[in-house]
Amino acid sequence: MKLYFVLLIVLLFLIAACTPEEKQCTVNEDCIPSQCCHATETVNKKNAPDCRNVLCTLQCEPGTLDCGQGEVKCVDNICTAVIKEK
Repeated sequence: MKLYFVLLIVLLFLIAACTPEEKQCTVNEDCIPSQCCHATETVNKKNAPDCRNVLCTLQCEPGTLDCGQGEVKCVDNICTAVIKEK
């Protein structure tokens, strides 16, 4: 049993170590959409895209964070787009 616990700890460490730096977070506020328009992914704020000169359509594209269809969350220290199911 102790061996399984040690293996689990090692596995969790490896998974955390494999998280790309641009997706690492500790709280939801660390994360932001990774695309300026119709985002489906998220990154931490340090790696946010520059959207100052970008114009997006006002359409609510399915499967995106548009129009409240999803939320930006920090899940297990990884910035994640949580898309709501209909």
